Amino acid sequence: MKINNIDKIYNDSSNLDEFVLGYFDNLKYIINQLDLSSISNFIEEFSDSYEKNQTIFVAGNGGSSSTASTMANDIGFDIMRKTGASKPVKVHALTENSAVITAIANDTGYDNIFINQLKIHYKEGDKLLVISASGNSKNLILASEWVKEKGGKVIGLLGFAGGDLKNICDHCVHVKTGAGEYGPVEDLHLIINHIMAHWLQNKLKIKS
Repeated sequence: MKINNIDKIYNDSSNLDEFVLGYFDNLKYIINQLDLSSISNFIEEFSDSYEKNQTIFVAGNGGSSSTASTMANDIGFDIMRKTGASKPVKVHALTENSAVITAIANDTGYDNIFINQLKIHYKEGDKLLVISASGNSKNLILASEWVKEKGGKVIGLLGFAGGDLKNICDHCVHVKTGAGEYGPVEDLHLIINHIMAHWLQNKLKIKS
């Protein structure tokens, strides 16, 4: 069985302090492997949507679902509140309405929980952000393919080897880790969210 970095860090640690330091060192290593231009391009997609008054829909499963919800707050409401800007950054998390999600999953299958919401809300020019560690979630792939068929853009926050979504996305930030290392991937996805939130807060505060 292939051992992942986190397991190795644990096995190499003689106490909790060493494990904590090992985890942080691993994050530093992953950060150093990031393509900084991909992060800049990612943030520019949000700036572009803001300028054009378009919506970015965000979707993810599990921990990535939580990141999607956090992003909708940090980039949507929080920026509007802190900048006093005349218009918001429109971010809509497709992970929030439990009645809609469970109805779609019950009636047509879990794979359709995002694509069916997009069929209701998506407008020309809107974008889809998919957040996925594996890059292989069927419901995200179906939603992405539908948006691409409509001529829309798909951007991604991905992990592991990137999966199928890496080839579908127009732009993505790829946090490269071993398969199954969800913790570091989700850590870095949230950090990128916070980098973008602070950048846009300052950028829009100057304009407002």
